[in-house]
Amino acid sequence: MNALLSTAYWPNLHYFYYLFNADSITIETFENYHKQSYRNRTQILTANGKLDLSIPIKKLNTKQLITEIEISYEENWQLNHWRAITSAYKNSPYFEFFEEEINFLYTTPFKFLMNYNLEQLKLIFKILKFKKEISYTNQFEKDPTNCLELRNIIHPKIEFTKDVNVTQLLIKPYYQTFENKFEFHPNLSILDLLFNKGLDTHEYLKDDPRENGLCF
Repeated sequence: MNALLSTAYWPNLHYFYYLFNADSITIETFENYHKQSYRNRTQILTANGKLDLSIPIKKLNTKQLITEIEISYEENWQLNHWRAITSAYKNSPYFEFFEEEINFLYTTPFKFLMNYNLEQLKLIFKILKFKKEISYTNQFEKDPTNCLELRNIIHPKIEFTKDVNVTQLLIKPYYQTFENKFEFHPNLSILDLLFNKGLDTHEYLKDDPRENGLCF
């Protein structure tokens, strides 16, 4: 099955489940930008609990294609985000292994949000030595066929537990840096899993059809 996804900022585990397990992946490039979505937002776990990190964007016209969305640098959000990530994960088991490569994305300016998000996916694939071709839409379809429509299913206002494909998989606890302070927090940014599980990240999210009967 082909999974149709929106772009996202350091996507969460719900998103990466489909990246790793769907037969093929298509990312939407002809939709209009959606506010208050994961397109420019991610969620990490800090010493004070969950924290949303949002990329500021330049002022929008009434409607604007996602590929036209420009990142704003009126504030030094890259420095702020990197400080938050470092504070949250500097003591995690694998932070130092990936710190330099990920820091590059916080010291290099990118003009467009879509390009920035795609560089993150490329980096995760490179780190995990995971190979899968990603295709992109060439037009917008409101009701696409022959695909698993996920563009607005993976959303901050929709609980991932409503997706029967992932419920059992994503509630499996793994070590988290602040587990002595908090109960397990599922479905955070891919960074949380990567810094705490390292190269086992892909294995954690790998679907086992013998257990759940799923077949993409």
